[in-house]
Amino acid sequence: MDFRLLGTFEARHDGQPVEIDSRRQERCILAVLLLDAGRLVSTDRLIELLWSGRPPGSARSVVHTYVGRLRPSLAPYGVRIITRGDGYLVEPDGHHVDVQEFRRLALAAGTTTDPAERVRLLDRALALWRGPLLADTADDQLRERLQGPIEELRLTGLELRAEAQLALGRHALVVSELTPLVDRYPTREQLVAILMTALYRASRQADALLLYRTTRRLLVDELGIEPGPKLREVHRGILRDDHRLDRPGRPVHEVRLHGEELPWTVGGHPALDFCNTFAGWGHEPPLPGSEWLRGYRTLAVWTGYVGLTDDSAVHRLIDLARHDPGTAEAVLDAVRGLRSRLYACLTDPDDRSAFDAVARSARDAAKAHVLRREPDGRGRWWPDLAAGLWLPLHAVAWRAAELLVDPRRLTVRACRDERCGWLFLDDNGLRRWCSLATCGRSVGAVACGTG
Repeated sequence: MDFRLLGTFEARHDGQPVEIDSRRQERCILAVLLLDAGRLVSTDRLIELLWSGRPPGSARSVVHTYVGRLRPSLAPYGVRIITRGDGYLVEPDGHHVDVQEFRRLALAAGTTTDPAERVRLLDRALALWRGPLLADTADDQLRERLQGPIEELRLTGLELRAEAQLALGRHALVVSELTPLVDRYPTREQLVAILMTALYRASRQADALLLYRTTRRLLVDELGIEPGPKLREVHRGILRDDHRLDRPGRPVHEVRLHGEELPWTVGGHPALDFCNTFAGWGHEPPLPGSEWLRGYRTLAVWTGYVGLTDDSAVHRLIDLARHDPGTAEAVLDAVRGLRSRLYACLTDPDDRSAFDAVARSARDAAKAHVLRREPDGRGRWWPDLAAGLWLPLHAVAWRAAELLVDPRRLTVRACRDERCGWLFLDDNGLRRWCSLATCGRSVGAVACGTG
């Protein structure tokens, strides 16, 4: 089956349209399950979404009835809705869902460093959008709740595509594509920064400066905030006629996902990537752009990116942090502390206090993990969602403990360039430097090789 949710709800079998059911709420239930195909969706979440927090007393039995009606209409096409615990899931079984295909292509585009390949992947991803999510099925309130993470990924994809187009010298195309988008999202600073850069490269410096002035006024008057560092940096560069604006500005060792800048996974293990940053981790203060643990949202996205938890948990964490910023900040402080101790533990085997501190965090993490059965039948340890905002701390402490008991721990190396400090696994014992472009520029050819 081919399910299309990005626009009007459509179901096709062997290329032919299939009428699933005419009842809107039943299609809504199916759509919610398809958005997380292969993952359990609790009955409580279905009730909350369908009735917007104001369910009737019979809501649970109504959901059960709706699912019961859906099953026979889907069964002839091999689509199964499984009851598991207090919830339901749609077995993937090779069925195609456009939302999942969009996510796969967008995430693949975020990890490639080839701008042409990035444009190709994002063109395929964005072509799947035929209109608003579930245009004929969900009302505005339900769509807003369901579409948030997907819409954010779409906008991030548009930003990534525009940046890749800039890298390919297509600044005129970027101007024409982003101008209406910035009109629609005038306070999305990343979009504005890219459009300003494109205008500058198109010899429209005055227009770029006017766009900055307009954006700044909007941010100050309506939100009470000044533009962020990225937008200010582009503005200063245009005023100085900085030649660096004529080159792609993103380092090759950066990943951008859900609007967050994350460290590239070059360490060979999540616990090492947790310690690594873009460059200059050991500096006080860190070099500009080197601190990736800027906020709880970045931490949550990174936790999902390296596979320490799943995507649905990431969105749940982001939502929790939005409602409880105090606890989120406390967790972030604890995570930064763990990173400092883990870095010390990995770079100085004699630092007993650092090892003991990491061990205590790992002990707490062990109590907060549960064994879950994956769709392929294998078991896997996952941090318990009951940990709430503390979940990322337990997830990374668990993987840190795994590394410390792994024989590969003895092959951990730190780049000897004091401006870098990246950690990586060196199984052959030959590498003296990491392979980042920063080191390659600073110490010559030896930096990127062995010797």
